[in-house]
Amino acid sequence: MGASSSKATRSLPKRVTTPPWSGARVSRPVDSLAEASETKNDVIDRDSKDPQFLSKLNQLGPVLVGHRMQVTRPAASADHMYNSRLLSENEAASANPPQNRVQASRLSQLLDERKSVRTARDMEFLAKRFGVDLEKLESISKFLSTPSVHANSLVRDVHKDGGDKQVMKVKQ
Repeated sequence: MGASSSKATRSLPKRVTTPPWSGARVSRPVDSLAEASETKNDVIDRDSKDPQFLSKLNQLGPVLVGHRMQVTRPAASADHMYNSRLLSENEAASANPPQNRVQASRLSQLLDERKSVRTARDMEFLAKRFGVDLEKLESISKFLSTPSVHANSLVRDVHKDGGDKQVMKVKQ
């Protein structure tokens, strides 16, 4: 529709030119640290001339450094954890455990038995039997407790693979 002279003609370049970035890259090894620092200084100079970057830095303000920060040494904390566990196991295996040091399973048992104690004399006997001062036992019992369950509420579900699941109702 219309003459061919009115249509835009496409003209392709007569000679193919390749952009300078195309082709094989030549890796240039860094001769010295001076060249690396020069490029670093160039970047810093360009950043210092950027007004938007400068305004954002001014909004952030100076860096606050916590002078009370401590260096953490993971190896030291692992050694401390290992030594404390070793000490705890040695105390548990000992015939005479130190006063007021109770393993978690024994603490659970102590708190369970404490629920059934009726008299102060029985409480003293219980504390002495577990190697805990009466004052410590009272202090612990303010913050720790064990769950109380109904005696006949145990429901055991055995799976086909041999695993089992026990469910008990808790007293309220």
